[in-house]
Amino acid sequence: MSILGAVAVPHPPIILPEVGHGEEQKISETIAAYKEIARRIVELNPETIIITSPHSIMYADYFHISPGVEASGNMAQFRAPQVKLTINYDMDFVKRLSTDSMAQGISAGVLGERNPALDHGTMIPLRFLQQAGLDFDRVKFLRIGLSGMSAAVHYQFGQIISRVADELGRKIFFLASGDLSHKLKGSHYGTVPEGAQFDSQVMDNLSGANFLQLLTMDDKLCSRAAECGLRSFWIMAGALDKLNVRAEKLSYQGTFGVGYGIVYFNVGSEDSTRDFFNQLIKFKQYELIQRKSKEDEFVKLARYSLETFVKTHKPASLPEDLSEELTNRRAGAFVSLHKDGNLRGCIGTILATQNTLAEEILQNAISACSKDPRFEPVTADELDDIEYSVDVLGEPERIFDVKALDVKRYGVIVENGGRRGLLLPDLEGIDTVEEQIAIAKRKASIRPDEKVTLWRFEVIRHY
Repeated sequence: MSILGAVAVPHPPIILPEVGHGEEQKISETIAAYKEIARRIVELNPETIIITSPHSIMYADYFHISPGVEASGNMAQFRAPQVKLTINYDMDFVKRLSTDSMAQGISAGVLGERNPALDHGTMIPLRFLQQAGLDFDRVKFLRIGLSGMSAAVHYQFGQIISRVADELGRKIFFLASGDLSHKLKGSHYGTVPEGAQFDSQVMDNLSGANFLQLLTMDDKLCSRAAECGLRSFWIMAGALDKLNVRAEKLSYQGTFGVGYGIVYFNVGSEDSTRDFFNQLIKFKQYELIQRKSKEDEFVKLARYSLETFVKTHKPASLPEDLSEELTNRRAGAFVSLHKDGNLRGCIGTILATQNTLAEEILQNAISACSKDPRFEPVTADELDDIEYSVDVLGEPERIFDVKALDVKRYGVIVENGGRRGLLLPDLEGIDTVEEQIAIAKRKASIRPDEKVTLWRFEVIRHY
């Protein structure tokens, strides 16, 4: 067993006196906790410290491991260039982790470096370690970015990190950098009730070392809360797989509208009963069965069309025994796909292009999985993870004042010359009419300052 311990920490630049200029005293509890965990890490005397950071390079389907011999960084972007650090990377660990991850079917490695400088999600904890007396000439580091992949994949990646440490005989400490919600009371990002709910759940799950609950948090809650570090915590949880850990909550504050939590994990003996990965797989299988059981015929039709096309590369035939609402009606429809809480494809038609609504859904499901230019085509191994929604559009209505819009009730169509953009109503993270129009303009390549003709429409959404 090579992992000495782990900790979840925030990374607010204002916590440093060189940046905060006195404001840092408003989060004095967080500072005290940070100093304590830095002292503990130095006392444990690790050979390598693993740092996962949301502000390192992030790809949708790849874990970026920072390459090279060393890296430097400073806090110049926060007007404190005098705060600077240099760390040495554990090159043997990096090479082994890249190789073992790819062998296990998880995309990870040193390719795609865009900025070698240390990010502030890494710099903040390093600064506390420096002040606690960590020997930066002796200790080596790994800096790892997060990905858009699932909780299960992040957890598996953490498992591989722990196995590599064992294989190399390397004593490691895992440092999961990540703030919590960015939408608490007083945040300049705005305030939503989900912010406090998210922070409460994450802190409860971390403090109880309840990793299954951490891995299965509601995607919509996490998105609405504008979370930062959840994926970092998922990787850490994987690194602690099957270990008898004792969690210790040291602090939580939300003073500046952002959640800052510090939870330390003391590592004991191995414990095969703490098999959260297999519990997660069973939970996902159960969740899929439940999801399919609740799908109405609109969503079932979209799933049937997409899965048939992905598996056979041929369009599905129209099923028999469909309702008259699907076979005797013509309407525009959008099929939206989500995976792991993220959009995976969305294609639709404003007005009917097929003979029936059923055929409209069949066709648009194929387009959503294979023709959305923002995404690679959906593959067969993704099918169980895809969540569907089908929006059936009402007739567009021309409007002459933005006051006639309601971001929750109406979708919007913008038009300038031959350019036309559409945005559906009641989308996650879009809370104002101004945001709705701005996004619709961008989709149509219409500049923000260009005038547009507006339409609104209602939808019936099928989940």
